[in-house]
Amino acid sequence: MFSPWARFKGGRGVATSLGVFLGVVTVPTAIALGIWILLFAVSRRVSVGSIGAAFTYPFLLVWLAPAGPYRLAVIAVGGVVALLILVRHIPNMKRLLQGTEPALVGSGRRAGGPNGESS
Repeated sequence: MFSPWARFKGGRGVATSLGVFLGVVTVPTAIALGIWILLFAVSRRVSVGSIGAAFTYPFLLVWLAPAGPYRLAVIAVGGVVALLILVRHIPNMKRLLQGTEPALVGSGRRAGGPNGESS
């Protein structure tokens, strides 16, 4: 998200977080990926999937993280990462509320059509 080699600019951290957490806590992360896929399929917007998965991820960790000496650390780190992802998606959330967040696939038009009307 904040790479010093990219002048502390970067993406939203979703794919990198997915890769890391799939190796650390596979089951809750796989479920979060399933949530992402479902939300993306319904909305055609990557940001909707990312926001939904990040919002649910801390709850999934509390519910499904395996018992062990690092359980609380995994939950805390996962919660902080999810919060960072949500914060990085604030511009997307604003565009979603305004109806201007573009869909990735489909008609190629922005939400609400070219003149703001619903289709």
